[in-house]
Amino acid sequence: MNKVESHRHYLVVEQAIAFIHRHFAKQPTLTDIAEAVHMSEHHLQRVFSEWAGISPKRFLQFITKQAAIDALKNTSNLIEASQSLGLSGTGRLHDLLVTCEGMTPGEMKRAGEGVAIDYGVASTPFGEAVLAWTGRGICYLQFVEREQQTRINDLFQQWPHASFTLKDEAAGQLSEKIFASPLERGKIHLVLKGTNFQVKVWEALINSQASQQLSYSQVAQLVGSPGASRAVGTALASNTIGYLIPCHRVIKSNGELGNYRWGVDRKSAMLGWERAQTG
Repeated sequence: MNKVESHRHYLVVEQAIAFIHRHFAKQPTLTDIAEAVHMSEHHLQRVFSEWAGISPKRFLQFITKQAAIDALKNTSNLIEASQSLGLSGTGRLHDLLVTCEGMTPGEMKRAGEGVAIDYGVASTPFGEAVLAWTGRGICYLQFVEREQQTRINDLFQQWPHASFTLKDEAAGQLSEKIFASPLERGKIHLVLKGTNFQVKVWEALINSQASQQLSYSQVAQLVGSPGASRAVGTALASNTIGYLIPCHRVIKSNGELGNYRWGVDRKSAMLGWERAQTG
């Protein structure tokens, strides 16, 4: 299934997830969900399974509160294991699929002066996104609804002295690489623009695994700043490279999803999709 078709399917899936969130206490059936998205049960089952790789029922099991709590407990065990081995974080326990580097203070001060940035709008499994990249790596990935130009203007404002070239076709090819399953090690490189603390938080998330979910306090522990949960939340809110810096994996300690700058329904979709991809 190509990214354009996956994007169309996601729009239906997002509606289904939104309905489930509103009526979760009643445990809606497949019939209930299908009626809510104005689709036959058979068609919804097919579209959902083609998008996620699993049935709607199995997908919903992945995004329940209990599943989230279990994932948090598993993450705690991984953190304890990594620390007992003298490692700085769980990312050392598995191969990195995404690499990154932070910009220097001088580079940030120059605000992109002398930097050539290519950008474009591309389809992804989670809706359309504005993508931007330099010769060093991806510097921007934000999902869009109807605010496409707003996101592009935000990109320009982040790099006011850079030169920009619109390349929608290349953005589509890059999206194919980003959302390939599985990713190949070292194939995706990010350029991070933020404070030292923000970069540390983002790196901790990049080093997490798709099967993990982390609480704000666990992330604070990973970056060596216990008690800095609120600062972690601020760092997540400042993230402009969605999905690849997986702030969607950070949830509340009680298993609730919490906020997400690109929508809670999209956050649920990402968590369930990742769990499905990892089996």
